[in-house]
Amino acid sequence: MSRPRILVLADPKPQEMADRLAADYRITRDIADAGDVEIVLTTGGLGLSSAQMAALPALRLIAVNGVGVDAVDLEQARARGIQVTTTPDVLSDAVAEMALALALATGRRIAEGDRFTRAGNWAAGGKLGLGLPVLGRPAGILGYGRIGRRLAGMLRALGSQVLYTSRSEKPDSPDGFRPDAQALARDCELLFVTAAGGEDTRGLVGAAELAALGPSGILVNVARGSLVDNAALAEALAQGRIAAAGLDVVEGEPEVPQALLQAPNCVLTPHIGSATAQARRAMAQLVLDNIAAFTAGRPLPTPYGT
Repeated sequence: MSRPRILVLADPKPQEMADRLAADYRITRDIADAGDVEIVLTTGGLGLSSAQMAALPALRLIAVNGVGVDAVDLEQARARGIQVTTTPDVLSDAVAEMALALALATGRRIAEGDRFTRAGNWAAGGKLGLGLPVLGRPAGILGYGRIGRRLAGMLRALGSQVLYTSRSEKPDSPDGFRPDAQALARDCELLFVTAAGGEDTRGLVGAAELAALGPSGILVNVARGSLVDNAALAEALAQGRIAAAGLDVVEGEPEVPQALLQAPNCVLTPHIGSATAQARRAMAQLVLDNIAAFTAGRPLPTPYGT
C-alpha cells in the first residue's frame, strides 16, 4: 500500500516531526502538484486560503499545528465536508506563561532596563525610573478559552482579582464576568488579550477600550495582532492614555509599525507564545496523531471546535 501524500505548507518542527512525516508519508510542498492530496499540514498563522482550498479538489483534512484557525476558510471547509484539527491544551501553559512574562517585563521595565544597562547609562550614574506593580492588580482576560482560563488560574494563584469577557457568562467560573471589552478594560488594570482571531474580533481593542483601561493600565496581547488597533495603541502609548503594552503578536507581522518599535513603553516579542521545547514537541505529536487517525479511519483526537 502506497504512503498517503501530504501537502506541507510550513517547515515541520522539531526535527522528530519532520522525520516521522518523511518516514510515514509522501511529502509535497508544491500546491500546483497537489491536486490529489487529501491532507494539508499548516500552521495557525499560514492557514489555508479560499483559493488554496479550491485548488485542492481531493482535500479531506486540514491539520493545523497551533490553535488559530482565522486564516483557514472554515465556511468552505464545512461546505465540502473537510475536517479541521488543531492542537489545543498542549500549548495553553506556554502561552499563558508568556502573557504573564510580558506583563512583568512591561510593568517592571525589564526590556527597557536591559537596554539602559547595556548602553552604559547605569554605569554613568543614570536612573531608569519607576515601574508599575503587576501582581495583585485587577486583571482582565479578554477571551476565556483554554489559554485565558489557564492564565486566570495563574493570576489568581499570584493574588490577583480576575475578570473576564467571553461570548457568555460561565456559571461555574470563580472569576467575574463583564459583558464586553470596554467594560472589562474599565474594571481592570491589566488587560490580557487571549481571544480567537478572525473578522468577528478584528479591532476588538481600540481607542475606546484603551481609554477605559486608563493611564496606569497595561495591555498584553498573546492572541492575534488583528484584535488590537495598531494606530490606536500607538497613539495611546505616545500620549500616556495607557502606561505600557506587551505584544507577542502585531497585525501585519512580522512587519511592526514604526510607532510601536519606537515606543519605549512597549515590549515586543516575535510571536513566540508557544515556543518552548516541551510545547512544540507536544503540538507536533498531536498533529501526527490527528493525521494518523485520519489515514486509519479512526476518530480524530482533536477536531476543531471540541
